[in-house]
Amino acid sequence: MSGKREYGDYQTPVEFAEKVCAYLKDFRHIEPSAIVEPTCGIGGFLKSSLLFNASEYYGIEINPEYCDICRNEIQDDRVKIINSDFFAFSSKALIQDKRQILVIGNPPWVTNSTLSALGSDNLPLKANFKGLKGIDAITGASNFDICEYIILQLINEYRNTNTVISMLCKTSVARNVFKELKRNYINFLSCDMLEFDAAKVFGINASACVLVIQLSEKEVSSDVCNVYDFEKLETVKSQFGYADGQFYSNLDAETENYDGHCCFEWRQGVKHDCSKVMELTMRNGTLQNGQKENVQIEDDIVFPLIKSSMFKAPIIHNFSKYVIVTQKKAREETGHLEKEVPKTWEYLCDNIELFKNRKSSIYRGAPPFSMFGVGDYSYSRFKVGVSGFYKQPLFSVLYSDDEKPVMTDDTSYFICFDSYDMAYVAMLLLNSEKVQGFLTSIAFLDAKRPYTKKVLERVDFGKIVESLTIEELADTENKLNLSSYVTVPMYDGFKGLLELGQLRFS
Repeated sequence: MSGKREYGDYQTPVEFAEKVCAYLKDFRHIEPSAIVEPTCGIGGFLKSSLLFNASEYYGIEINPEYCDICRNEIQDDRVKIINSDFFAFSSKALIQDKRQILVIGNPPWVTNSTLSALGSDNLPLKANFKGLKGIDAITGASNFDICEYIILQLINEYRNTNTVISMLCKTSVARNVFKELKRNYINFLSCDMLEFDAAKVFGINASACVLVIQLSEKEVSSDVCNVYDFEKLETVKSQFGYADGQFYSNLDAETENYDGHCCFEWRQGVKHDCSKVMELTMRNGTLQNGQKENVQIEDDIVFPLIKSSMFKAPIIHNFSKYVIVTQKKAREETGHLEKEVPKTWEYLCDNIELFKNRKSSIYRGAPPFSMFGVGDYSYSRFKVGVSGFYKQPLFSVLYSDDEKPVMTDDTSYFICFDSYDMAYVAMLLLNSEKVQGFLTSIAFLDAKRPYTKKVLERVDFGKIVESLTIEELADTENKLNLSSYVTVPMYDGFKGLLELGQLRFS
């Protein structure tokens, strides 16, 4: 099959490609002897890069129609257009003059999971190329942009040379590439991001940049990535990178240092990939599923549900959404439900085809109606949760008046408590001005999901309680429009629990 979506096909306008090349020549003073565009499309960058007057040019493109366009558009004997799949091709082997190589381009802006869903064969060899472990290796954490994969492959191919790699990509991809440079001890002199308006250039809503990496033959590495506005190249807009071994989204931010290891275990909510069946809405006293059918089942394994979009108040204890939870831990047998909740079992069996059509490999070989993101922690009565999506995180105490555990979806995160008072104190601490400031210094607000488990588990409650006074907690209450409730004994009780180390759930 073919089409824009399969190839992540956003052809670079010539005027923008010319602007990028002019920047590299005039601001970075690059004088390449050879230029490679590894996914050249219709040749926007190849054509624009002629201003360098290099001795060799190579364009690699999988689409034969685009190759023909390139050959017709670029009448220059130095330019070689190769109809090949990047994933099975070494561009470095082609180059004769390796004094200064420039690899430039605009790789596909599409993820491997999207290509798989489209049935595409325009994919790299399936591999856990970042070395992820456990569940991360088989779930969403292993999903990656093809653009990111291509850039990392190029870095690996040209490592230990003085090659300059300049690629258009999403800002999230650029940050991941920077982390991989550091993680894999790649020699590089600099790594810069030049942010541009993707809506203006490509007509798409995405946070995008020109990523410029100067690789090196010498053992050298930078802990900092400079961020520029492509329209204002004279001054650094911001910096992200590493300080004291920790990664920060904004190295210039003046915030309290609450970095460390969280004494709580941050958990994700339930994952079922069958919302039309598993998620129910209460309408006029009757549960209704996503297919607008009334559902008459036992309430034994039906629980209140808070989805990411519902974190809009600091205390949530009234619900209209519910979820069926079929297990107490992942891969637990579900056959016992047939006797224990026969109406629910019949309802699930009536919809079994929807369960069988779930794409994720995590359900293969699992018992019928299996879920993930379930464990003893799921059944904790009091939780403090947060949406992964909001740029300004609001942490909420979650509990149900009927004492049923409250579930969240898998784009939310939570920690567990045995009492309302301790959950309430934790909520105030996390929503305090100082902690919110710290969170913005370690999260990227332009990311699809700014607040992830990796971000949240860096919050050190021990450092927070040493810093925040009861007056600051009362001030947070006031800003959240809550009635006065927190007391000194409550706060002392929370500190005592931290000291006793009784807050880790496994």
